[in-house]
Amino acid sequence: MSATIILPRILQVGRNACESVASIMTQLGCSNALIITDPMMVNLGYITRVQAVLEESGLRCSVFSDTVPEPTVSSIEAGVRATKADNFDCLIALGGGSPIDSAKAIAILACHGGAMRDYKFPRNVSETGLPVIAIPTTAGTGSEMTRFTIITDDEVDEKMLCVGMGFLPVAALVDYTLSMSVPPRITADTGIDALTHAIEAYVSKKANAYSDSQALAAMRLLAPNLRTVFHDGSNEAAREQMMMGATLAGVAFSAASVALVHGMSRPIGAHFHVPHGLSNAMLLPSVTEYSIASAAERYADCAKAMGLAPPNENVLIANKKLLQELKDLNTELQVPSPAEFGIDKTDYFDKLQLMAEQALASGSPGNNPRVPSINEMVSIYESLWR
Repeated sequence: MSATIILPRILQVGRNACESVASIMTQLGCSNALIITDPMMVNLGYITRVQAVLEESGLRCSVFSDTVPEPTVSSIEAGVRATKADNFDCLIALGGGSPIDSAKAIAILACHGGAMRDYKFPRNVSETGLPVIAIPTTAGTGSEMTRFTIITDDEVDEKMLCVGMGFLPVAALVDYTLSMSVPPRITADTGIDALTHAIEAYVSKKANAYSDSQALAAMRLLAPNLRTVFHDGSNEAAREQMMMGATLAGVAFSAASVALVHGMSRPIGAHFHVPHGLSNAMLLPSVTEYSIASAAERYADCAKAMGLAPPNENVLIANKKLLQELKDLNTELQVPSPAEFGIDKTDYFDKLQLMAEQALASGSPGNNPRVPSINEMVSIYESLWR
């Protein structure tokens, strides 16, 4: 069976890649950009850096910096209003996954109208929105490379998965220097998110030869460097490897889809405001343990790509090493349990059934090597608390 591979039209990678933004706009025939970002990017001066490049080239730009960490319908609607306030011909998404996911959603709604819920899975959004130039500042979501965006319906606490070529950025400028100031907690959360993308893409039922190559390459880059950047964010070589690994992991899961970790992670984030990468980290060891027997050789390949086992290692031993590494990684990167994060126990257990139902409805659990029932997902949620 053939696989459909959809990538940004332009990919610029490496030191100071963000400074190519003006030439990219010109290539796209654009002259008036709205920069979609968050307050942190403003405070760090990254916005000023991009504005200066555009102004030197005689290009116009304005800034919308009111995105929120986990984009909501309300925050997207505010961005749509800002986009319609002027004759913008493209959007520049600068920041982590939240500004990029926001820009992708805003680009579609500003052109085609309707409500965000109209575009949720299982609809496949093929409509073309405003061109999006994505400039990631964290080594995590890989959103700059994907046809997915995640938006929370803040009226019902549901994270909506939105899928389709319409959400794919036209250009991605991957500049690792923008990740140098990311603090340890966000470094850890986004890094485990990227590692989860790579692992899930490789074990996904939709995996293919192309996604396999990108997923394995991503694991080889991410696994040896994640602890390093957590403990020493100034390590430039490790930051560069992490940023490239996250981008390749984005390519991999865009071509193969994510699976059970992401399906179960989104409801935790929606109901209890846990950052996406952190909820993935909470789930990754337990979901891997649940799934591993159904794709033993594939998970063993992950262990070998991550440098945990030699190429000729026995499959069962390699898998034991993988499980132990995922647990040890969470310990070293100080990943909390739901209780340690501060979630109320009664509220958490009251929502287990609803969260499992929402996870199943997202479609992602169906890509898992072992497809769970609602009751099995409830049991995994319970195990996280213990």
